Amino acid sequence: MIVNDIEQYLFEVFPKENALDYDNVGLIAGDRDKVVSAVLVSLDLTSKAISAAKECGANLIVTHHPIIFGGIKALTMDDYVGRTLVELVKSGISVISCHTNLDLTDEFGNLAIAERLGVSGAKHLDGSVCGVVYEIDSEEPVTLKEYCRKVARDLGCSGIITINDPQNIVNKVFIQGGAFDEDSVDTLLSNGVDTVISGEIKHHVCVGLAQMGINTIIAGHSATEQAYLPKMAKLLSEKFPGIDITVNYNNEVSSIL
Repeated sequence: MIVNDIEQYLFEVFPKENALDYDNVGLIAGDRDKVVSAVLVSLDLTSKAISAAKECGANLIVTHHPIIFGGIKALTMDDYVGRTLVELVKSGISVISCHTNLDLTDEFGNLAIAERLGVSGAKHLDGSVCGVVYEIDSEEPVTLKEYCRKVARDLGCSGIITINDPQNIVNKVFIQGGAFDEDSVDTLLSNGVDTVISGEIKHHVCVGLAQMGINTIIAGHSATEQAYLPKMAKLLSEKFPGIDITVNYNNEVSSIL
């Protein structure tokens, strides 16, 4: 199995043409004809991710975020992008990124977050840029304070930000991992959503949503998207059973599936 085989399979699941115009997906660096020894799945390409790949014998890293978005005029040791790419190439490791082409596939993105929260009935919200919606299944009213604690616990957040009254009741929740897209607001209103969970939401957007009766829970970009990694690893392990897949969480702790 070579790097190109894995890139082409990922494009079958997460079509390249679905990526947003500013994005950079697919093989970012490395040799597409190289035989893959093992794969590391990581949110970002960092020096710690490269070290983790070396430790588990992986010569391919599959990330969510690409390290290169725009053009590069120079590849030097003067900045972290250059240093990371030089280390990558010296180590004989390739990197493939699936970013907004994955984000727009709710099954591997936002549904993964819902599953981490123990939700079984989440579904794609038609009309939203991307995101899933569900209703709270509880006989007793659930306050925003209680639900913030649950989100922090289940997603492993270092903290939660909300500007809303902690005694507000949570009934219908919309999840969009990473950063919240304001183009979805009208759809949220028309569908009776009262709470939004995302990794990042601009303050003025939070204020505006509050005026419309919608709570916001900011759980952290990394914390929301870490939920994607085990589903990506499972996808690859089922397609390529002969290759060891390692998940690298928070660029710190690795666990072999």
